[in-house]
Amino acid sequence: MKILVTGGGTGGHIYPALALMNRMKELDNTAEILYVGTHRGLESTIVPEQGYMFEPLKVEGFKRDISFKGVVYNLNTVKLFLSSVFKAKKLVKRFDPDVVIGTGGYVSAPVCYAAAKLNVPTLIHEQNSVVGLTNKFLARHVSKIAICFEEAREQFGPNKDKVVYTGNPRAQEVAGLVKTDILKDYDLDPDKPTVLIFGGSRGAFKINETILDSGADLIRKPYQILFITGKHHHKSIMEKWHNAAFASDQESGNVKIVPYINNLPEVFAAVSLVVSRSGATTLAELTALGIPSILIPSPNVTEDHQTKNAKSLADKGAAFMLTESELRSEVLIDKIDQLMTDKYKRDEMGQASRALGKPNASDLIIETILKLLKSELT
Repeated sequence: MKILVTGGGTGGHIYPALALMNRMKELDNTAEILYVGTHRGLESTIVPEQGYMFEPLKVEGFKRDISFKGVVYNLNTVKLFLSSVFKAKKLVKRFDPDVVIGTGGYVSAPVCYAAAKLNVPTLIHEQNSVVGLTNKFLARHVSKIAICFEEAREQFGPNKDKVVYTGNPRAQEVAGLVKTDILKDYDLDPDKPTVLIFGGSRGAFKINETILDSGADLIRKPYQILFITGKHHHKSIMEKWHNAAFASDQESGNVKIVPYINNLPEVFAAVSLVVSRSGATTLAELTALGIPSILIPSPNVTEDHQTKNAKSLADKGAAFMLTESELRSEVLIDKIDQLMTDKYKRDEMGQASRALGKPNASDLIIETILKLLKSELT
């Protein structure tokens, strides 16, 4: 089978694609997979490093700007899109895939559109509870739409009959992880209740500052904390931490601060509670593992989709949600204490979290594709 995958711009589009590709190769190592991404996005380095064929396509996103400058930019973007569709058609014809899969990001628009116009079976994957502009545009053209949140279904309007609830492929990739002694790598006790706190791959200023404000309390807690600052913020956070009034009281060693962790899902599986943003991939991993969480949505994302992602879990008892406007040291400490002093509540939230997980997400997408291909032959 020949499979063309497209998507990019952020890890939220790239890592689900890679998880799905890896599962496809696991099931059929003769499958040919080509990834089409932007020439300067993360995918241009991450995908080739994983050993997959990669083709760059130059495309830009639209600006949500009605000023004269914004209109001019968007007119140029339309021209670039039409040019990209032309190039994408040539690329699709050359590779001749059996199916095209789009995981979001601007680059998937011309590729999936071109494939659909060439009558190639096409599936798009929406990771968030709020449907992105690219997938809204593509919905009427593609064959199938895979979603991770039931809340997204109705947003596809007249195309909702194409929707299949599959979950996020990252869930299947991490679902089999079990608790290990990985916390020893951070000089923490693997048998002690642990809270992991992080603000996404780049860190989050407000979360970091709140943890700094909470330092005097955190170092005296009976549980331990692993705090990921993000590489960009790490140096300044460490300077402030060591200069804080409580610095001389740090001998307890129950707070460990690191810039970044590559194997985050393995750490998820080893901790008691996660405090984080509510990006789609993070939530897919947490629910696949059944980890309780306190979610602090980023307010700086399109259509505030992280708030809706977090609310989806909070409404079902799988997480607490705190907005950034509510985020203060005493509020966060109180929420953490509520859960870390109540194992029954944590277990209850963990069960609710696991109930939302889709540990066979990749297989469900592959099953959808195979049915799609079978229907094309009949």
